[in-house]
Parts: sequence; C-alpha cells; structure tokens
Amino acid sequence: MISLRSLRRLSGCLLAMLVAPSAEAATQEIRALFMPDSANPQRNTFVNQTPSTGYCEYYPDICRNSQTFSIRLPTRVVSNKPMQANAAPRDSAMFKVPGGWRSLTVANADTGQTRVVEVRIAGVGSNYILSDTAARLTGTSTPLEGHTQLWDGFSWVYAPQPCTSTGMGFFGGATFAFFWKVPDERACVKVARFPIPAMTYDYLDFAYELRTPNPLEMFSGHYTGSLSYRLGPGGDFDFGDVMIPNDPDLTLNFNLEVQHTLKVDVPPGGDKIRLVPAGGWQSWLQAGRRPVSLFRDQTFNISASSRFKMQLRCGIGIDLSECALENREANRRIRLEVSVSLPAGLTDLSGQPVRRARLRSGPDNALEFKPGFYVDRAPGTLHFEIPSQYVESILRPGESATYIGQVWVIWDSEI
Repeated sequence: MISLRSLRRLSGCLLAMLVAPSAEAATQEIRALFMPDSANPQRNTFVNQTPSTGYCEYYPDICRNSQTFSIRLPTRVVSNKPMQANAAPRDSAMFKVPGGWRSLTVANADTGQTRVVEVRIAGVGSNYILSDTAARLTGTSTPLEGHTQLWDGFSWVYAPQPCTSTGMGFFGGATFAFFWKVPDERACVKVARFPIPAMTYDYLDFAYELRTPNPLEMFSGHYTGSLSYRLGPGGDFDFGDVMIPNDPDLTLNFNLEVQHTLKVDVPPGGDKIRLVPAGGWQSWLQAGRRPVSLFRDQTFNISASSRFKMQLRCGIGIDLSECALENREANRRIRLEVSVSLPAGLTDLSGQPVRRARLRSGPDNALEFKPGFYVDRAPGTLHFEIPSQYVESILRPGESATYIGQVWVIWDSEI
C-alpha cells in the first residue's frame, strides 16, 4: 500500500525527470544539386546549395576561388580553468580539427543506389572573449598592443603553424575575431604569454570542402547521409584541456539532389517514314534494276545527362522481338530492322561509340546507354531498313504493292 505522502514524493520525482533539460547535438544540413546546364555542358559536378554563414558570408570571393564553404555554429567553447602563461599545448589555446578527407555514404531511398561523398574541414575560426581587456592583462596601453603581447607569435590574425592566416582579424578591448586555414589534422596552438583567468570562444566557424560523386552515374532523386563529429578533448574537434565546448556533438546531414534531363526532339514530319532505294526509284522503274535494300535515315536531337534505355514496340511483329511491315491485300509480312546511331558523348556501357546498334521489341531486349558528359541537343540517327533478302520478294516486275506498319521507338530514363 502506498501512502499519499509517498505518492507526492513519487510525483515530484517524475516531474523532475520530465523537466530536466537534455543536451541536443548541433546539426547542420548541407545541400548540393546537379542539374544539367546547357550553357556549360562539360561541367558535370554538383553545386553546393548551402548558404554560407560566417567567414565565407563576409569573404565570398576568397571562398569561391578555393571552392570552400563555411558554416557558423552557435556552439560556445568556454574555459574550465585559468589558462597559464607558457603552458603546454593542451593547456593552451589549441585547435585540432578533422582536416583530412572523411567519407560517408549517401543513399537514394527510392532506388537503393548508394554513392560516397568526401568532406574535410578546411578552416576554423571564432571570436575569443577575455575575462578582462587584453591591455590590462598584459599591462600595455592599447587594445592592439594588448592582443599582440598576450600571445606567442603576435595576435590571432597570424595563425600558428601548420595553420595559415587568411588575413582576417577584428578586435575590441577584450575580443578578437579570427579565421585560419587548416591543411591537415595537426594541432595549431596559440600559447599565452600572460595568465588569462577565463576565456570564451563565442561561436564556432568552420570551412569545409566537398568531393561529390559523378552525377552522370547516379539516378534522379535525393541522396541522403550523415557524418557525425565529437567535440572536446580527444575528439574530432579538439580545443585542448582548458577550452571545453558546451555541445560535444556535431552532425552534418547531407542531401544531394540529382535532376537529370532526357529529351528527344524529332523534326516535323519525322514520324512518317518512307523507305526508298539509294538514289531513288528511277533505276527500278526505267531499267528494272532491283535495289539492294530499302531504307530511310531519320535524324533526331537528344539531350541526356543520365543512363537511358532504348527499345521498340511493334504495331505488327514477325516474332516477339522483330517488327514488320504488312501487305494486307496479299496477307504478307516482311521484317523491318531499326537501329540507332548516337552522338559523341553517348556510348554503350563498355564506353564504345554507338553506331547502328540494333533495336528490338520488348524490355528484355532493351539496350542501355550512358553519357560521358551532358549531351545537349546533339543529333542522332534512327536507321530503318528492309533487309536485302526481303526486297526481291516484294519487288516484282509489273506488280505494285504497299507495305505499311507502325513502330514506336522508346527512350526510357527509368533504368
């Protein structure tokens, strides 16, 4: 039996558990898009769609030239004890970030296709806030003198090796904003020359570089994946043993969107095919010389940035894979062969040019092709031909006949 007093105590415990704050990891979405550009068809790369905040927001030209992007996080890094003068690296102002390339897998939820994305942290920065003005901490007379004398190697506009300076530095009496380039995963350390009772990094800026997969080998749709980092002593972002982040986790959520193009334009009248001999009918009509074959080449323009298949659908067929033309009066059928030649940039799966590749009916007979780069309104050719063995049977002196039929040519981007 539980008394009323015990129930009150239990309720109080439950309430405390419900209202207790929980730490949530910092998350940041990184979006990139591939969409073919007819003005620049050779550029087959993703374009980062994530708005830059922090350093690249203020210096867009510098970041654009180095293909670098930056993000500012509200993460604060606060000292847990005074920073002593001439201390060891881990007891000084240390920055060790994941400057090497790291891999993650992104997946298309609709198709199950996966690809690898690589990312590295290329720069780091913040704004430090001292517990007192730099001039009073060092006994100097001006803010610039104070920040310069406070640290070994001058002020924080000068990055410690192996980091390199970006030339960015803004300061007040007790503050200094900075941003450094990071070449790899070695630690960059600023050693204080005077004791600092307390210090805070007001936010965390980082720049990143991306290596994205070849979008021409990906299906249309969204590819998502994530990469997690640990912040704090011994973590991926390590600020030493004095400066401790208020949030120990960071997750980058990646969303790569692929918007492919597959468009085919047939010129007006190209849907009506008349098969004729080479040089026309004069040799047959005037001299009775039977032509070797009857054919027609029909051009089309194709724009393609992804793999696609081609197949036929026959209005009249000879068997499950071959299309035919029919003389309804004589109840006779003859085989119609259709093949395709594709423009430069489109190949078969082995990388070979496509020249008169035979097309047949049915999905099991579909041929698959791939782009080496984005092809924009390039000309291809459909070849229609009655094989020579059928020509003799349909062309007889003194006889006239009409053979007709329908063929659908299918370009299919749903691989």
